[in-house]
Amino acid sequence: MRSPKFTRAVHQSSGFVDGHLHEHGEDGAHDHSGPPLPHRSDALVSARGLTFRKGSRNILDHVDIDIMPGEIVTLIGPNGAGKTSLVRLLLAIEQPNSGLIQRQPGLVVGYVPQRFDLDRAIPMTVERFLMLSSEMRDADARAQALVDVGAPQLGDRQFSELSGGELQRILIARALLRNPRLLVLDEPVRGVDFAGEAELYMLISKLRTDRGMGVLLVSHDLHVVMAQSDKVICLNRHVCCSGVPDSVAQHPEYARLFGPQAARALGLYTHVHDHRHGLSGEAETSKQPTTRDKLNP
Repeated sequence: MRSPKFTRAVHQSSGFVDGHLHEHGEDGAHDHSGPPLPHRSDALVSARGLTFRKGSRNILDHVDIDIMPGEIVTLIGPNGAGKTSLVRLLLAIEQPNSGLIQRQPGLVVGYVPQRFDLDRAIPMTVERFLMLSSEMRDADARAQALVDVGAPQLGDRQFSELSGGELQRILIARALLRNPRLLVLDEPVRGVDFAGEAELYMLISKLRTDRGMGVLLVSHDLHVVMAQSDKVICLNRHVCCSGVPDSVAQHPEYARLFGPQAARALGLYTHVHDHRHGLSGEAETSKQPTTRDKLNP
């Protein structure tokens, strides 16, 4: 019987190794039968071995993740990779089939969902929107939240008149009213143009610095990510690889289009995988030692 193949997911450009040990059987499937890593006692959230299924479909397979205080973690992956499902598990909206999640006692989380459905035909100002729950009745807190997200002038604006970037700022302000220690943003730059994306990333970085929060940011873009991320995790049902982004500020085209400051908000993530995925999402051993995907602006 042939011995299984053990590999580690490595981000070559940074030398970062996430400690996620993969075992590939003869069919290329991942086997996580090795000893689990211990939980990080100092993490805001520490999850080990999360497996999540819907019916016969395996959504997540033995996922480990830690989010530390003051850390920005960016979660990327293709459609159907399980990113939103992982967020829902970490927020206790869903329960895993197996695995364990430890959260700091009394952890307060601010959540900005991927989609926010509000009938824009309903006349409602931003100020009124921010008052929709009991946590948001303090007028001074609402005003300060709008200042913190760079939108103090939007309080009297009709919700239906907001642009994509303005809407995201208001949703972030709403999350900040809870005074969270962890801010979770599920694809906050969806529907925002590239310049607006850079501005939102700069805002998130500033909020992390000013408030000392941990941040979990889910991105639909596999390559262009938030440059200030402390860790990027590539998910495709399991953790494929992880590392840190490289800034694009040194690329003249980005600096010319958005200015040097905005360009510094953007980073490129280079993937180094030891496997590929079949049509149904199952992991298969790659014929090549690594698979490298890189965006060249």
